[in-house]
Amino acid sequence: MTMRLLGLCPNNSFAAPLLSFVSNSHYRHCPRLFPVSRVSNHFCVSGGKGLVLAAQFGYKSDSQSEFQRKDLMAGEKEIPGINKTPYPPIEPYSTGLLKVSDLHTIYWEQSGNPAGHPVVFLHGGPGGGTAPGNRRFFDPDFYRIILFDQRGAGKSTPHACLEDNTTWDLIDDIEKLREHLKIPEWQVFGGSWGSTLALAYSQTHPEKVTGLVLRGIFLLRKKEIDWFYEGGAAAIYPDAWETFRDLIPESERGCFVDAYCKRLNSSDMETQYAAARAWTKWEMMTAHLLPNEENIKRGEDDKFSLAFARIENHYFVNKGFFPSDSFLLDNIDKIRHINAVIVQGRYDVCCPMMSAWDLHKVWPEAELKIIPDAGHSANEPGVAAELVAANEKLKNILQKNGP
Repeated sequence: MTMRLLGLCPNNSFAAPLLSFVSNSHYRHCPRLFPVSRVSNHFCVSGGKGLVLAAQFGYKSDSQSEFQRKDLMAGEKEIPGINKTPYPPIEPYSTGLLKVSDLHTIYWEQSGNPAGHPVVFLHGGPGGGTAPGNRRFFDPDFYRIILFDQRGAGKSTPHACLEDNTTWDLIDDIEKLREHLKIPEWQVFGGSWGSTLALAYSQTHPEKVTGLVLRGIFLLRKKEIDWFYEGGAAAIYPDAWETFRDLIPESERGCFVDAYCKRLNSSDMETQYAAARAWTKWEMMTAHLLPNEENIKRGEDDKFSLAFARIENHYFVNKGFFPSDSFLLDNIDKIRHINAVIVQGRYDVCCPMMSAWDLHKVWPEAELKIIPDAGHSANEPGVAAELVAANEKLKNILQKNGP
């Protein structure tokens, strides 16, 4: 097996050519638990109360345009005909701005079927904002697709604002948006930081969640932050790391997150912009299994970078505003009954697979599937295909169970 490496992908649009998606691939169902000793290129488990599918996919080089069917484990069984192809681009049928506090106003939009099953998309970063490609993970005939930009991100205002911007504020915003749209309950979809927020929201309001699709698991623990921002991932991307590192004087390199916090909150805007560009470029350069120049250029966009870097750093300095390092793992019992799908890349450099594995270990009802050649990005063909398939599987469950 050829090893390929991938980092964080905060950009939520489809950067890869859609022609490379496999249009006739089938969803793979794993009916029983395989012990760790049998983990190879693919791994899956399933349990009783809930369903969690963790999938790790990627794309091949030009000479490997199809998934490696031969790598399927003997225990896997396919569900014929399930769609894995992202849906065609669509436009929103309604958009709006919702004032969620005296200071903050969030942008929201709806697309798909106005009478369909509601699903809310939680973007990554935090601070990354939404993109039109996010709508394509969902069947527009079945789903009522809700996207919104979290506080300070995307089209929400004030831009890049850190005041009154915490995980718990965002959870309240999600509830305010649900009530504003008169939605009794909905499916929740989130990747990277979006998976963090999706877990926190679902654990706070489990009765409002009909299903979960989680990608690139990020539990916002110290070891995860240290891995990506304090030199761990530099072992894989030393060239990209140097630019990130060299902005900080040697005397302040004991904690890069704190050193960047100082600069991202400087009274001098050019100091903020310089730090934001370096922070964002580090993530963008590690965002795909193979370099994606379009994504890397996002690090040069001062407006995007400022929100992305400032908000992300703000949450990391404050440890996600969680009361303990293992908070999300400690509260799994609250969502154990919810049908969920986790899509996770083995070579995810920014959100290493250890977090998805740790989540599975405390959630034994999980169905876990690992694909050998994918990393973090939702936009790579294999990952996107499995996100579509995850929504299709939850759609089938909803259709089977009825209203």
